[in-house]
Amino acid sequence: MIFETHAHYDDDAFAGDCDELLLSASENGIGRIVNIGASLSSCKKTMELMEKYPHVFGALGIHPSETGEMDENTYSWLRENLTHPKCVAVGEIGLDYYWPEPGREIQKKWFIRQLELARQLKLPVVIHSRDAAKDTMEIMKAQHAEEIGGVIHCFSYTKETAAVFLDMGFYIGIGGVITFKNAKKLKEAVDYIPLERIVLETDSPYLAPEPYRGKRNSSLNIPYIIEKIAEIKQVPASLVEEITWRNGEQLYHFM
Repeated sequence: MIFETHAHYDDDAFAGDCDELLLSASENGIGRIVNIGASLSSCKKTMELMEKYPHVFGALGIHPSETGEMDENTYSWLRENLTHPKCVAVGEIGLDYYWPEPGREIQKKWFIRQLELARQLKLPVVIHSRDAAKDTMEIMKAQHAEEIGGVIHCFSYTKETAAVFLDMGFYIGIGGVITFKNAKKLKEAVDYIPLERIVLETDSPYLAPEPYRGKRNSSLNIPYIIEKIAEIKQVPASLVEEITWRNGEQLYHFM
């Protein structure tokens, strides 16, 4: 079975067929899906999804691009609702320097606060880091993120950067970008990262793999990711599926 560790089925892109896609998951070999919150509204929708579908679990957190709207009321809401038995992580949190707003200090503040929340609640974190490797690593080291654990979502850095996150005990999330022809740096990183530290994700509806690049993504496309990882690692696709399932269970404390 496939463990989809990161999707956004609360997104408007699924407004017409979310129910159909999630109900078809098991017949397509997808045993578990973790829907990831990014804003207060998406966290609320995530809770609705995980309460409706037995195989859907949730992570609640405020994405760095949404931290400009973050306040103490939102923080208190997260603290209260993360105690839900089907909430498995704090996320999506982190830093995103691709866009100029919100300001970097705002992003850092709420990244640290949400790391603290994860520590208090004994939950792993789902970390988003875009064009911000240095600050992400510095904050994680200062906050002793190795004691919290979690995953670096949609990993996009070098194998040297991967080594730092691996040393902290973090898993590395690999999605559709690994199938792109121009993803040389990521393929080198995946070759380096032990299969026992890789988890599968789609970031649906974003980042669809080849041959669907540029189209809406869904968990049904994970086999393309598995095949590419198997090719890079020179192992059977069935082994990638088996090990990444176990990795997903360990990451989100199902074991």
